[in-house]
Amino acid sequence: MKNVITNLLFLIFANSLFAAEIILQNPEVNKEAPLFSVIDSNGMQINLADFRGQPVILEWTNHECPYVAKHYSENNMQALQKTAQNKEIVWLSIISSTPGEQGHVDANTANKLSKTRDAYPTHVLLDESGEVGMKYGAKTTPHMFMIDSNGVLRYKGAIDDVGRGMQFFSASLQDAFNYVATQLDALQEAGQLQIGSTNPYGCSVKYNYD
Repeated sequence: MKNVITNLLFLIFANSLFAAEIILQNPEVNKEAPLFSVIDSNGMQINLADFRGQPVILEWTNHECPYVAKHYSENNMQALQKTAQNKEIVWLSIISSTPGEQGHVDANTANKLSKTRDAYPTHVLLDESGEVGMKYGAKTTPHMFMIDSNGVLRYKGAIDDVGRGMQFFSASLQDAFNYVATQLDALQEAGQLQIGSTNPYGCSVKYNYD
């Protein structure tokens, strides 16, 4: 009986330690962006540090999220990706959905989604553990982050000003004020942006909280 109680206490303690590790961070704008290393959908090890000298945009995504689906069905996200790449800005689409949860995909499916949606990410990152998402405090899909060529986080928040709720699904995304699109040129200048942070909207990121 004593051993059973000891084992139970150990499991509770271990679980509490694991739960304590799953904490969304809150990186500061105009400070160095958190570094990470993760595998992309083509099996390549992608390190944020390797892009020093180029601006980088991070897009948290989940193809099953209706907010993300609208941005892609209306070609809003793809058009922005293409504009960014034409300006030689690296675009990293990040999937932090844990296995078994909404939006989780394997590498092949991630590549098929890019092809069928005519998407233009530089890389699609498979963050199954949620480690990268936690470092950035990514809360929703979409959730956007803009990093300048010096590795400084310059923007975090929503893609535009439409916001959550039924107004989003009836709104024209083309008429929205796009926080990312309107600050691409300023991002290339590697200085503080006029808008540094906004409240993200969308579906919650499907982390493994168990």
